[in-house]
Amino acid sequence: SSMYAVYHGAEGLIQIASHIHENTVSLAIELEKAGFKNQNSLFFDTLKIAVSDKDNIRQKAENKNINFRYFDDNFIGISLHEKVTAEEVKEIIEIISGASSNTPLTLKSSLGSLARKSDFLTNEIFHKYRSETEMMRYIKHLENKDLSLVHAMIPLGSCTMKLNAATELIPVTWPAFSSIHPLAPNYQVQGYLELLEEFEKDLSIITGFAGATVQPNSGAQGEYTGLLVIRAYHKSRGDHHRNVCLIPSSAHGTNPASAVMAGMKVVIVKCDDKGNVDLIDLKEKAELHRDKLSSFMITYPSTHGVFEEAIIEINEIIHVNGGQVYMDGANMNAQVGLTNPGIIGADVCHLNLHKTFAIPHGGGGPGVGPIAVAKHLVPFLPGNPLKEAKSDQAIRAVSSSLFGSASIVLISYAYIKMLGKTGLKQATEIAILNANYVKSKLATAYDILYTGKNGTVAHEMILDCRNFKNESGIEVEDMAKRLMDYGFHAPTVSFPVVNTLMIEPTESESKEELDRFCEAMIQIKKEISQVAAGILDAEDNVLKMAPHTVSELTADHWDHLYSRQQAAFPLSFVQQRKFWPAINRIDNAFGDRNLICTCPSTEEYIESVVG
Repeated sequence: SSMYAVYHGAEGLIQIASHIHENTVSLAIELEKAGFKNQNSLFFDTLKIAVSDKDNIRQKAENKNINFRYFDDNFIGISLHEKVTAEEVKEIIEIISGASSNTPLTLKSSLGSLARKSDFLTNEIFHKYRSETEMMRYIKHLENKDLSLVHAMIPLGSCTMKLNAATELIPVTWPAFSSIHPLAPNYQVQGYLELLEEFEKDLSIITGFAGATVQPNSGAQGEYTGLLVIRAYHKSRGDHHRNVCLIPSSAHGTNPASAVMAGMKVVIVKCDDKGNVDLIDLKEKAELHRDKLSSFMITYPSTHGVFEEAIIEINEIIHVNGGQVYMDGANMNAQVGLTNPGIIGADVCHLNLHKTFAIPHGGGGPGVGPIAVAKHLVPFLPGNPLKEAKSDQAIRAVSSSLFGSASIVLISYAYIKMLGKTGLKQATEIAILNANYVKSKLATAYDILYTGKNGTVAHEMILDCRNFKNESGIEVEDMAKRLMDYGFHAPTVSFPVVNTLMIEPTESESKEELDRFCEAMIQIKKEISQVAAGILDAEDNVLKMAPHTVSELTADHWDHLYSRQQAAFPLSFVQQRKFWPAINRIDNAFGDRNLICTCPSTEEYIESVVG
């Protein structure tokens, strides 16, 4: 969206909008001449037309590969976009009125006082790039500032930054999928529907559940949907009062937020010193709230990076007290092919397709957070956003389209089909193997905060950095910034435990890349020790001053107490694959406390409107 605005600028967007609106006005005028009145007194690109023979119009339209919206009564909806031509407008008129015309369309606006008069997109960036060549270079310039998987591993714990393979991504660009309207008639998209149905069945098999839906548009919306399904189930049994949701203190932050949005009261359950759910505290709170207990949300393996060994007992405690178990599927990358939520006794889970199933992560793009449920919850899966649901017990739709961000599902569909049963299991095994390999190498320099009884971790681990501040003044933020000088994105900082680093290598990384990362982390620990020993200055050191930019390193003046070599090339491999940070460190805390709005002040806005 931003690049669309940069390329077209204000004048281009106005031209596009004018083209759409003028064609829509022309269509309304010509249809009214033919006796078909537009019901929308104010409109931009959409008309609602009263007709007497809706079925006949539909047949003629679909014969010409045109879809209208057909209301339950005698109305049709028509929306135009920027690619619609004058000839196509005339074709629409002929379909509805039955008469053709060679008369040029009357192009005019009907916005009147609603037409925008104020300036917008005034920044110079929206005026500089008007050729494809310049636009391409601008986008590449921005891309060069961003450390991504093309440069190095991104070891974010709990975010599973695995490879999004080209073979999985390509189908999203195919018009057969990308040009389909979300509400196209079923008979036009049978192949798409078959793919989606097959994908939902695959997710059901992977999770050990009876049914699934891809309607939720994100992991958080999946949580919300799953909890609504649980509430609907309780209500169907007359348990309207069940509204207490137990959540362990190790949970993702979205868990309590989703529970509150679903109308539940959150009660926190303690974790023990090993990072596991405190069974005594869980049992006490489950029994205390048994008359109102709705659900328990748990992430498995836990966000602490360990498999809860008492997971089956935990789930039984909830069931005995009348609740349902919601399993957060954020860490399914450590389960697929080895175990599943159905086996451990959960009732519903959501799946982050951007984690375990390889769709791109973050960036504000479309997401998918499907949920899978046990047999007794299938009737409550969300219904159709426009029509009656198949089940009268279904919750309301949680997305405006039946299959959410359907085109993105193609990536995960391809991921599952290409790997198959054996490959999916192997991916999980390698993810766990890689995590334990990293753990074994880093354990020589760092304390691993939580491990299982065998001294192993799941697919991620937490490095305990809490003593560094007292010993050397170095904080985890300093370590995160310093990693940029080594060419790596930082692990997850201070989550779920303050002053720690959570690392997840995924199955996508080779031993060579894992070794590079471990070598960087071990070297950073040596630098911390040098600060603690007084070899490096407490304030002016390579960690506190990180990251180091090329402009700083090449400046005539260098006033640090360490060398340029130490700053920019601390290890030999960095010289071969140097990634230069675009800017020095910013003051995060100051920024959080002092918000800056780039928009005009309220007074300026009022003045521009009032005149």
